[in-house]
Amino acid sequence: MQGFPGGLPDLAHLQATMNAIEHACSLIQMHMNPAEAESVIASLHSSHMPYQTCRFIIETSKVPNARFQAAGAIGDAAIREWGILTDENKRSLIIFCLQYVMEHASAPDAYVQSKVSAVAARLCLTIFFSGEAIYFGQPWLWPTVSEFSPSTSSALGLPREFHEQCQSFLEMNYLKEFYCWAQAALLSVSNKILEHPTSVPEEKVCSAALRLMFQILNWDFKHTANEPDNSHSRINTLTSGIRHDAVMLKKFDHSLVKPGPTWNDVLISSGHTSWLLNFYATLRENCSYDTLWIDSPIAVSARQLIVQLCSLAGAVFPSDNGETQIKHIVLILSAIIQWIDPPDVISASIQSGQSESEFIDGCHALLSMASLTSAMLFDNLLTSLRPYGTIHVLSSLTSEVVKILTVNQDEEETWSADALDILLETWSVTLGQTDGDKTIFPHDRVFAASSLFNTIVESHLKAAADSALDENDDTEYFHASVSKRDERLASYALIARAAADMTVPFLVRLFSERFSLLSQRISGNESTRTLEELYWLLLITGHVLTDSGEGETALVPEALQAGFLNVVEAVHHPVVALS
Repeated sequence: MQGFPGGLPDLAHLQATMNAIEHACSLIQMHMNPAEAESVIASLHSSHMPYQTCRFIIETSKVPNARFQAAGAIGDAAIREWGILTDENKRSLIIFCLQYVMEHASAPDAYVQSKVSAVAARLCLTIFFSGEAIYFGQPWLWPTVSEFSPSTSSALGLPREFHEQCQSFLEMNYLKEFYCWAQAALLSVSNKILEHPTSVPEEKVCSAALRLMFQILNWDFKHTANEPDNSHSRINTLTSGIRHDAVMLKKFDHSLVKPGPTWNDVLISSGHTSWLLNFYATLRENCSYDTLWIDSPIAVSARQLIVQLCSLAGAVFPSDNGETQIKHIVLILSAIIQWIDPPDVISASIQSGQSESEFIDGCHALLSMASLTSAMLFDNLLTSLRPYGTIHVLSSLTSEVVKILTVNQDEEETWSADALDILLETWSVTLGQTDGDKTIFPHDRVFAASSLFNTIVESHLKAAADSALDENDDTEYFHASVSKRDERLASYALIARAAADMTVPFLVRLFSERFSLLSQRISGNESTRTLEELYWLLLITGHVLTDSGEGETALVPEALQAGFLNVVEAVHHPVVALS
C-alpha cells in the first residue's frame, strides 16, 4: 500500500518476527514461561516503526492472538510516533485497518476484527482531537467515504462485489460514527471560530468537518429499515403533504437522503439542524464586513450541508404523519429565506459586486423543498413566517431573475442564467403535480403566476425588439441557444397554464396590438422590431397551447381545458381566439 510507514520489508526478518510472536502467544495460552512471552510481545509494541512487520503478521499469521497483538502494536506505535508520521502514513494506516475489518467481517475470530477496528477509531480520534487538530483539515476520511459512496465505480479498482460489501459494512458500522466525530470536531472549535472567524487552524478544522458531514449525507443509503411503502405514497402525500417518492428533475441530480431511523438522534432529535443554522447565521453576521467571506471554505461548506439537510426523508423522522419533517423543512426555510428575500435588494447587491453563491444555494434549497412536498404544502411552508406564501417568493425571485437575464441576454453563463434554471425547475416540480386542477392554489397564488408570466413575456418582448437589428451568424451558437430557449419556453408555458384564464387573453391582446401596428405601415426599423416581437409570441404561444408530441398528435393540455369551464361556445373560447 502506497504511503504505508516503515522501510522496505525483509521477508526473512518478517517471517522470523512472526514466528517469535506466534510462539510467544502459544506460551501465554499454555501458561508456560509467561515472562519470556510477554517480553517478546512487549518488544514488538515498543519497537521503532513496526508497521510493516505488524501488517505482515495481520495479513499472514494463522494465529488469531498473534494478529491481535500486531494490531495493538500498530496502535501503540502510531500514537507514540505520531509526530514523525507523514499525512500519507496516517491515512494509509487508517485505510489499512478499515479495509482489513471489511474484508474479514465474517471471519470467526471477531475479537481480532474488533481490535483492528478499535485501532482505526483510535487513530481517527487522534486526528480529530489531538493538539494538531489542523490535520483534520486534510481529507482523512473523504477517500474512504467517497470510495464506497458511488454505486457505479471504484476509484481503488476494487471488484464490484467487494466494493458493495465494503459499502454495506461501512454504512452499517462506521458511517454514523464518522458523522458524530465530525460533529464533535466542529463543536470543539465552533466557539473560537465565532469569536475569531479568521483563526486559520480552527477554520480549516471547521470547514473540513462540514465537508465530511456533507459527503456522508451524500451517501447512497441502502440499509434503511421501516421506510414508508411507496405503494401508499399518494395517500400519504394527500394526508400530510409530504412526498415519499423521489422526484425526477430535468436538469439537476437530486435524491432523497434516507439514512433510516438509527440516525434520528444525530440528525433530528439532537437539534443538530437548528444548531448548524444558528452557527451559520451568527458567523454570517459577524463577518458581514467582509464581502469575500460568503465564498470562504467555511461558508460554502456550511451552506452545502444545510441544503443537503433539506433532502432528509423517510424513517429518520418519526411516524407522525409528516409533522416533524414539516417542522424540519420550515426551520431551514426560516434561515435560508434571508439568502433570497427580498429578491430586488439581493439582486442589486449581486450586480454591485456581491457574490451570488449564497443566493444560488438558497434557490437550490427551495428546489429541494418543492421536491419533498405537495404544491399546497410547499406554498404554505412560509405562511407561518411571512404574511405571504412560498409561491409568492418563488414568483418574485423568478420575475427579478428574468428581468436581469433578458437585459444581459448575450451573457449566457451568468449567475442569473443559473438561478433561472433552478427556479424554473422548482416551478416545474410544483406545477407538475396539479394535473390540470387549478383549484390546488388559492386565487392570490394563481394571480402571482399570472403576474409572473406577464413579466416574463414583457421582458422577453423588450429583449426581442432590442435585438431586432442584431445579426448573429454563428450557427453552432444558434443551435445551442435554440435548445436552451425551448427548455425555458416549456417551463414558462407551465406557469402560463396555471393561470390560463388570465394569461391566454393576455397573449391574445399582445398579438392584436402588434397586428394593429403592422397594419398602420410603421417605419422599417419599427416594423422589424414588431416582427421580432411577434416571432417570440409565436414561440411562447406554441408551447402554451401544446406539449411536445414527440411524433404523436399533440393534445390540448388538461390545464387549458380546465381553465375555461364557463365557456360554452367554442367560437368564443380564448384558446380558439389565440390559435
